[in-house]
Amino acid sequence: MKRYWELFLVFFKIGAFTFGGGYAMIPLIRNEVVNKRGWLDDDEFMDSLAIAQSLPGPLALNTALFVGNKRLGFKGSLFSGLGVILPSFVVILLIAMIFVQFKDNPVVERIFKGIRPAVVALIAAPLVILGKAANVTWKNFWIPVSVALLVWLLGVSPIYIVAGAIALGILHLVYVKRRLNR
Repeated sequence: MKRYWELFLVFFKIGAFTFGGGYAMIPLIRNEVVNKRGWLDDDEFMDSLAIAQSLPGPLALNTALFVGNKRLGFKGSLFSGLGVILPSFVVILLIAMIFVQFKDNPVVERIFKGIRPAVVALIAAPLVILGKAANVTWKNFWIPVSVALLVWLLGVSPIYIVAGAIALGILHLVYVKRRLNR
C-alpha cells in the first residue's frame, strides 16, 4: 500500500505546484519518473507521452495514468490519476466560489490579461525541452510552425491536420518497409 501512496504523492505534488497546464507538467513528471525514481526509462517516457497526446483527455492525466499503470497496474493508475487531478479540482472549486464575487472587477480582468504571456512561456519552455528529448531539430521545426499557422491564419480544422498526419505516417511506414525489404 505504501507504493500506491508514493505514486499518489508524487503526482499530487506535481499537480499542486505546476502552473500552465499539462505541457508545463511534463518536464516535472519526466524528472520524477525517469531521473529521480527510475520508474521508466527515457524511451518509455517518450512513448508514453506520444500515446498520452494521441488519446482524448488531459495530457498530464493521460501521462499519469500510463505511468501508474506501468508501475503498479490498474490500482496504480487510479492513485496516480487521482493524485494529479485532486489539486486542480480543489483549487478550481475554491476559485469558482471566490471568483463569482469579483468577476466584473476591472483590476481582476487586467491581472488575467497580464498572466497570459507567462502561461504561454510556461507552455513553450517544456515543448522545447521535449523537442530536444525527441530529437526535434531546427531543420524540422517548420512542421509545428506551419501547423500552427494553418490553424490560426487559414482556419484549417485540427481534425484535418491530424488525419493528414496519420495518412502521411502510414505512407511513410509503407515506404520504409518497402525499402527495408529490398
